[in-house]
Amino acid sequence: MLILQNISYQHTNGDLLFDNISFTVNNHEKIALIGHNGVGKSTLLKIISGGLQASGGEIRVGSELYYIPQIFGQYNDFTIAEALRVNHKLNALREILDGNVTEENLNVLNDDWTIEERCNNALDYWQLSDLDLTQKMETLSGGQKTKVFLAGILIHEPELVLLDEPSNHLDKVAREVLYDFITSANSSLIVVSHDRKLLNLLNTVYELSKRGIAIYGGNYDFYTEQKQIENDALNHDLHSKEKALRKAKEKERETLERQQKLDARGKKKQENSGVARIMMNTLRNNAENSASKLKSVHVEKIDGISRKLRELRSVLPDSDQMKFGFDNSALHKGKILFKASAINFNCNELMLWKNDLDIEITSRERIALKGANGSGKTTLIKIILGKLTPKSGTVYRAENKSVYIDQDYSLINNNLKIYEQAQEFNTSGLEEHEIKMRLNRFLFDREYWDKTCGALSGGEKMRLMLCCLTINNESPDIIILDEPTNNLDIQNIEILTAAINHYQGTLIVVSHDESFLEQINIEKTIEL
Repeated sequence: MLILQNISYQHTNGDLLFDNISFTVNNHEKIALIGHNGVGKSTLLKIISGGLQASGGEIRVGSELYYIPQIFGQYNDFTIAEALRVNHKLNALREILDGNVTEENLNVLNDDWTIEERCNNALDYWQLSDLDLTQKMETLSGGQKTKVFLAGILIHEPELVLLDEPSNHLDKVAREVLYDFITSANSSLIVVSHDRKLLNLLNTVYELSKRGIAIYGGNYDFYTEQKQIENDALNHDLHSKEKALRKAKEKERETLERQQKLDARGKKKQENSGVARIMMNTLRNNAENSASKLKSVHVEKIDGISRKLRELRSVLPDSDQMKFGFDNSALHKGKILFKASAINFNCNELMLWKNDLDIEITSRERIALKGANGSGKTTLIKIILGKLTPKSGTVYRAENKSVYIDQDYSLINNNLKIYEQAQEFNTSGLEEHEIKMRLNRFLFDREYWDKTCGALSGGEKMRLMLCCLTINNESPDIIILDEPTNNLDIQNIEILTAAINHYQGTLIVVSHDESFLEQINIEKTIEL
């Protein structure tokens, strides 16, 4: 189905993302492509799909391919039919059914007489039957957009499907539909995901890292077991080499001390026996040469062990440790920050919520905002932030500092370099070295500072966003996170969890990730 040979990709600034990536995908094979944020998983999918040119290597695709990206903002101006690439066929079919049977319409339709039926069936399958194919993508929620592109698999019936974080934005019901679909699919699949349940439905794991691709013949649980065995063996080798290095240095010290004692004793004996000065110099030179040879033997041995130690340490798993530097919110616990009485919002000439909403949010609460896709979660967030006014009801909003991190990280300017973006948040007058220290803390070392934000992965953008908030220094009274785990790998979800748990202000989280919500100690749920 797919052959990759020696694929490499270099950013426009010359940084090499990956090199010599080679693998084959066979018929009906279901592959999980995993790896840390920023290693190039999404970039590799874009290259395979033809949306990005590789810097080197060769790709051979043996069949029709369908690609679902991670971010859909570029499709906002499209209709659903245009986003699914079925608009021309549908228009041609309708023209023909209306009696306009031209050669052009027949060529466009290309004997695909069931296209309209497949579109309707696919939308029904993904619970989108209330949508119109002429509707603009920008009117849909994040979950609805994801389901539209998933419906495209049933419409186009490709033999190879590339999925980049397909469970992102999906509610619990839609995720179960996705799991059933993945299990029963006849297509070959390459899936990038942080969803462990989804990863365990795939029968092969391809791990992308700085060292290339490693293949594991089993699901994600099998992969984690094998990685644990590998890491245990690696740590055993590491401890052995560290022990050998200590012994070698100890041996070197003992040997040199013994040689120095022998030389000193020999010199004293020679002086007492009246050996001539010229002979004494020759003996001293011989002793120094002997000591030098002994030292070089030990140095060579120590250098060899040290080199092996460096090689072993270079393949140890990354121990990412982001740290939040927020001060506590100045607001006392229990202060009312937002209160809404009998509010509702007008959407397409209908009220968005069946029943009017009564909501109260107080300082230092930890709230989960839940609801099916399209239930108005984003609308409510905008009302809380004061960006939208409800059609009915009353709203009280206390003066507070709020930060909203949306699914597209729109607070980040993709045209700025990473250091420049950090400076944009530097309202407290931090010195250059202090900003760079904060960037380092969030795993953006000097190699990153001149990269443009647009070149970052979704997970890296989340990390940069959190870093910028700490540079701002003032603790927000409210942080609103919209599906924060969607673009993070499993390791960074754990780090984000620890960071959030240090934050003492009001937290509002939209997430379908139940284990994440449990780990960040959610104490109240608003269900729409």
